[in-house]
Amino acid sequence: MVTWKLASEDAVERAEHAAEVARRLNALDGVVPQLRSISAGANSVYPDANWDVTLISDFDSVEALEQYQVHPAHEEVAVFIRSVVASRVAVDFEV
Repeated sequence: MVTWKLASEDAVERAEHAAEVARRLNALDGVVPQLRSISAGANSVYPDANWDVTLISDFDSVEALEQYQVHPAHEEVAVFIRSVVASRVAVDFEV
């Protein structure tokens, strides 16, 4: 699970960026073979209190996660995310 707080102080622009981050991440489904599942979404309530966008993704192993992280399609999305993000938090856990 990864959650981002975006950098823009303008609420409309921040919402647009969050939607674009989610769209680009969700588009990785079927492109990056190591992804078992992926779901990203922009925050829809309490924009002044909540973080802006969250990613939930599942992998079969830590190795698959590491391969995903260096996949060219993921790296392209990551460039955009880094261009609009202020803060990031993540938790990796096994189910």
